[in-house]
Amino acid sequence: MAHYAKVVSGIVTQVIVAEPEFFNTFIDDTPGEWVKTSYNMHGGVYYDRSTNTPASDQSVIAGDEARERKNFAFIGGTYDSVADAFYIPQPYNSWTLNTTSYLWEAPVAYPDSGFHVWNETDQRWDEVT
Repeated sequence: MAHYAKVVSGIVTQVIVAEPEFFNTFIDDTPGEWVKTSYNMHGGVYYDRSTNTPASDQSVIAGDEARERKNFAFIGGTYDSVADAFYIPQPYNSWTLNTTSYLWEAPVAYPDSGFHVWNETDQRWDEVT
């Protein structure tokens, strides 16, 4: 079984689990296309399901269309067909998209310790106590 995202005008509208053969008999006349996605991908890194840590062998990404798409597809997220990558909507106007990982990055690095939330007005991480 694999995950597939329905993409309409670059936006993910649905994610399903199906065998590839399903699309040989499935009739879908709604706009958009089905694009394979991998649940184990985040930021271009393949994660081991059993440990939820980066897999020691990252070579499993090469040659697998779903794993090469950087991130798992989420409803409301974007699929960039030119870059062949999924990513979530921009969380804050000041954040920029890293076009290697296809993750959004704050203009200031996250602090090394504690729990923080982004303060868009002051462009900083505020510690939550």
